[in-house]
Amino acid sequence: MDSEKLLDTINSPDDLKKLDYKQLDRLCGEIREMMINSISKTGGHLASNLGVVELTVAIHKVFHSPDDQIVWDVGHQCYTHKILTGRADKFNTLRQEGGLSGFPKPCESEHDAFIAGHSSTSISAALGLAKAKSLQGNNDDYTIAVIGDGSLTGGLAYEALNNAGRSHEKLIVILNDNKMSISKNVGAVARHLAVTRSKPLYFRIKLGVERFLLKIPKIGRTIAGWIIRFKAWIKSILYNNTLFENMGFAYLGPVDGHDIKTLCEVLQSSKNIRRPVVLHVCTTKGKGYSFAENDPKHFHGIGCFDIQTGDDEHSSNNFSEYFGQALCEFAEKDDRICAITAAMVPGTGLSKFAKLYRERLFDVGIAEAHAATFSAGLAKNGMLPVFAVYSTFAQRCYDQIIHDAALQKLNVVFAIDRAGIVGEDGETHQGLFDAAFLNSIPNVTILAPSSYIEIRDMLYKAIYQIDGVVALRYPRGSEYKLPDDYIYEGEKWYVYGNKHAKYAIVTYGRIFANACNAAKMAAEHGIDICVLKLNTIKPISKDTIEYSLQFDKIFFMEEGMGQGGIGEHFLNMLNMEKYHGDFILTAIKDEFVPQSTVQKGLEKYSLDVNGMFNTILEECRNDR
Repeated sequence: MDSEKLLDTINSPDDLKKLDYKQLDRLCGEIREMMINSISKTGGHLASNLGVVELTVAIHKVFHSPDDQIVWDVGHQCYTHKILTGRADKFNTLRQEGGLSGFPKPCESEHDAFIAGHSSTSISAALGLAKAKSLQGNNDDYTIAVIGDGSLTGGLAYEALNNAGRSHEKLIVILNDNKMSISKNVGAVARHLAVTRSKPLYFRIKLGVERFLLKIPKIGRTIAGWIIRFKAWIKSILYNNTLFENMGFAYLGPVDGHDIKTLCEVLQSSKNIRRPVVLHVCTTKGKGYSFAENDPKHFHGIGCFDIQTGDDEHSSNNFSEYFGQALCEFAEKDDRICAITAAMVPGTGLSKFAKLYRERLFDVGIAEAHAATFSAGLAKNGMLPVFAVYSTFAQRCYDQIIHDAALQKLNVVFAIDRAGIVGEDGETHQGLFDAAFLNSIPNVTILAPSSYIEIRDMLYKAIYQIDGVVALRYPRGSEYKLPDDYIYEGEKWYVYGNKHAKYAIVTYGRIFANACNAAKMAAEHGIDICVLKLNTIKPISKDTIEYSLQFDKIFFMEEGMGQGGIGEHFLNMLNMEKYHGDFILTAIKDEFVPQSTVQKGLEKYSLDVNGMFNTILEECRNDR
């Protein structure tokens, strides 16, 4: 019946096979409506998902998941895939604690072939999956990698393309070309795809000829196959598209990514080609919701919002914005200061810098490793580079930080945004590893501000007063309220409370505020305790350790990994000085932190006020 929602009849991808193209178009409308309504309440990646509705429906119409495996690059555009693979009834739990992940998650569904959260990985993973199939004698099933044009700015994608083009696997790479990553796409790849998009005539002619030939009885399919094998030669004359074909791929496209019928036909055609295929699909980010179409950057990752107005609950009062303001202030007086980002201009607070100092803002695309080495080159020749990068993505340039920056003791500042628990994006995006891995690198200083005032002062120190690599790490969101009697004076460490107390909480970053409140609660229970705040967490000064030897118990509270973290290093330094007291470390255990709100995450690991207080109370119960 027309009144019945088609979406209610879709329990698995097999149900799509029964629908005609008109019904599929209707289904796409229902999916968009569902996504907008749900994400307005939960938050999530809206614009990217609205752009791939038809593409996802077409993939599941033509292929047979989970036997045909689909690998989503980055993975934040997998919402339609989740809806079509039996998870529509749980979609309102998206990114909530205990609910659906906002990214592909194999333990969540057999239809999620590979975990994703970082970019440019899909072709490598898909080639591995495809090769494993062929080695095991499976020559029937396909592997599909869906990768965005933004992800093609990452070098890993080209390493994979170079390797995959020489293979003979049933591998189909779908290039979802929406002309954007989070920031506007930049560089030669973007220009190449722009030229390709401007000349769709070849593909329209080719598809029309194939449709005609396939209708001819007996010989039509043979002739069509012959034409496919010679299409590279035809393209070299009419189209001059060689980027992917020179790597060994058959190239199809560009295709209108919102035309279900054409998408299904070209996907079916791609199955008949006996070598890896790149299918170039052009989509519109935010398709079907005017606010998202007009401002896809804002609706890339958004919190709760009003559907009618597009207004959200976003506040400009956050660490990223204050970092950006401070950097602009310094750049106004010093034209050596440069800002580098990996396709994250708005997210890292650099929008104002980009407007004021355009010639000194370098958006290198989703290429963190390149960004780090590029920054090192700038520093070597006298510039003052500041590379703003999310903690989770800083992991992607670990070697470059060591080899290209720290080894030469170059003054490169890494502004590590989203450090600590980030919340709803879950395991792939938590910023919990940077302190531990940076702590192991010589010639690196790590600063940990707890407030907006501190971020400005520490950024100045990082640029002008500290030699070598400096990492300035700060959390997502707003500052926590600090005690009224706390005064930051630029020291490497600071003691809040009785400096000669029996016990001490040692901590850094935003949870210093929680530690102060926990200490107050403990004092009300007769526990004599102070808070030692580390502003510089690497190197930890010798006088900090000497001062800490007086305490009978030290509670080290760390919003980061316990193994290899700052707390373990602090304990090692204490032991070298023959510390005889008790050391209690509260940090993230040897596990990946699942999605929840930031507050819930802190509560889970006893890093909230009550959790800290209860830890202290339990350990000190027998001492009073």
